[in-house]
Amino acid sequence: MAIIGIVAVAKNFAIGKDGKLPWHYSSDLKFFKKTTSGNAILMGANTWRSIGKRLSKRLNIILSRTMESIDEPGLLLVRSKEEVNEINKYLGCDLFIIGGAKTYESFAGLINKWIVTEIPVDVSNADAFMPSNFLEGFTLESTDEIDSDLIVKTFKRSK
Repeated sequence: MAIIGIVAVAKNFAIGKDGKLPWHYSSDLKFFKKTTSGNAILMGANTWRSIGKRLSKRLNIILSRTMESIDEPGLLLVRSKEEVNEINKYLGCDLFIIGGAKTYESFAGLINKWIVTEIPVDVSNADAFMPSNFLEGFTLESTDEIDSDLIVKTFKRSK
């Protein structure tokens, strides 16, 4: 199954501010839920804390070297990228990397598809960013309008 990066990115490549998404678009949240449901999602500990709850209809995998154990159905705490790779062999579904910046960076070489929502704003004082070249080595596969001002682009890793 595929390892897919899914991210919403502002014009200035911002993805976060003060531990949260710096915007609210219900159409993007609905698109995210529809796209990732029935699959596994991987997030870093800070992203997990910012969401604050298990996302339903998905296996929630939290990557952290320091968090205490989590005993909740549908949640899996892993300590390393290698552990994620081992688990991924047995998932039987796609694995979506959902953030944050360090997690995207750590898995950049393994992601074979990106789903990118283009947020039509610049975020001042943002503190989490995607690198401007994160789509290097990927080609545009499709473009979809999910709202009057939101575009989602899907990119596939070039051979």
